[in-house]
Amino acid sequence: MAYQLLTTHQFDVTIFTPQSADEVRTGRIRSTQVHFSSTIARERLYRMPTWPNAQELTSVHVSVGGETFFAGSLDKPAYSIDQRLYFSECMADLQRQGVHFVYAKVSSEQLSGMVESFDLVVDCTGRSGPVAPFPLDSSMPKIATPLRKCSVGYFLGVENAKPVGILAHILPGEGELFEIPALTEVGPVTILFVEAVPGGQLDVFHRAHHAQDFCSIMLDITESFFPEIRNRLTREQFSLCDDHAYLRVAVRSEVHIPYCEVNGRFVVGCGDSVVLNDPITGQGDNTASYLTEQLFCALLDDASREWDETTFQSYWEKSKPYVNHVVSWSHAMLRPLPEHILGMIMEGRTNQAVADRIANWFRTPSSAYNDFFYKDEIHENGGHEQ
Repeated sequence: MAYQLLTTHQFDVTIFTPQSADEVRTGRIRSTQVHFSSTIARERLYRMPTWPNAQELTSVHVSVGGETFFAGSLDKPAYSIDQRLYFSECMADLQRQGVHFVYAKVSSEQLSGMVESFDLVVDCTGRSGPVAPFPLDSSMPKIATPLRKCSVGYFLGVENAKPVGILAHILPGEGELFEIPALTEVGPVTILFVEAVPGGQLDVFHRAHHAQDFCSIMLDITESFFPEIRNRLTREQFSLCDDHAYLRVAVRSEVHIPYCEVNGRFVVGCGDSVVLNDPITGQGDNTASYLTEQLFCALLDDASREWDETTFQSYWEKSKPYVNHVVSWSHAMLRPLPEHILGMIMEGRTNQAVADRIANWFRTPSSAYNDFFYKDEIHENGGHEQ
């Protein structure tokens, strides 16, 4: 959002954050981020830092029960950058461009005072938020309790599968393991991300009390359930890339109406603070990128007058169909897959066009929504670029 506002030369931007760039860079990993082509295009449009050393991800591999089914080709490459590196580089770059940083955590009480000091406050506090009292959107799909326990580590010693891309290993009834080549401060790594059905055989990372425990448990899981990974893993080199390179979390999906009044002034939200979704479909960063662009466009459309409720209603009305597609598809992926989707996956073994179509669900989530929920319709283009 800050980069978008800077391009207009009309706004002074202040960012409140509890951590400095150095603290972000050396802290705990934050996610399993993959930036698909639409997000990358926005990064280039708004002149964000580029990543020439990042490995291009050109495919999505799918295996079921330890058997590799297919590798579908992405229409356009993706990449994954450790958010510690990504955010810290962006913070330093924004400072050079004149953005003011205040290193403090904002409370709901402080928010009441902030709205008097700025023309607009944007709540981007992430999955720990929101700070603003945004109401839940009762029309959006809901999940009462987390359907997966998420455990992720950034590892050395894992050889990439070919063609290089994202690997989705599905273990029916137990969960999933995703492999994602990524760039970090120390160079290339492989993200191993387990989505475990609570109480199942993959739900064992609660035993990890430190980095070495986490590494040992991940090694055991690959040996027991994912032999295709184990065959590309060098035991002597297999380790976390640093002691902070692992994370455990369980996400309860929530969608908020992303604007409200605080002391008579509007506060607006973006990203995980208002659209919190299980990471099974890899859409967190991409949804946040989409939302910021919709908000930016709404602000510019009304730049000649005072921003009011109609401005933020327009932002949400334009964003909501896309959000619904992402959330509905993600919820469907957390449950037993529909028969017609299982049929598509089986067909992908012998039909490269179907394999490619499945791969591009992740690039264009509206195409996934169409395939999951409109099985009787033929979508020749597999959805639209967002």
